[in-house]
Amino acid sequence: MPEVQGYHAHVYFDADSLDQARALCEQAAELFGLKMGRIHERLVGPHVDWSCQLAFGHERFADVMLWLALNRKGLVILIHPLTGDDLADHTEHAMWMGEVRPLDVGMFRV
Repeated sequence: MPEVQGYHAHVYFDADSLDQARALCEQAAELFGLKMGRIHERLVGPHVDWSCQLAFGHERFADVMLWLALNRKGLVILIHPLTGDDLADHTEHAMWMGEVRPLDVGMFRV
């Protein structure tokens, strides 16, 4: 089993749900001491939706997952471990809350 250095949760949104996503990410960062990335109102990385990244470690995994599940209010969230294999992390190891979205993982196949 690969070593897991931590986790990312990518919260997806659009123009209509931007404020909801920002509030969710800011609240999660404050409650759990997570590192919150930028609110991307454009496509970034393999994501085909606007997104914001939350980064956290093992010690917060269960609490963050439960809190996101109970507070996402319809937002789609991709959660994945950080093993050093970006392709596997975003595909084989991915966990989804809500609709599974396509990803553009071509950048990981170089």
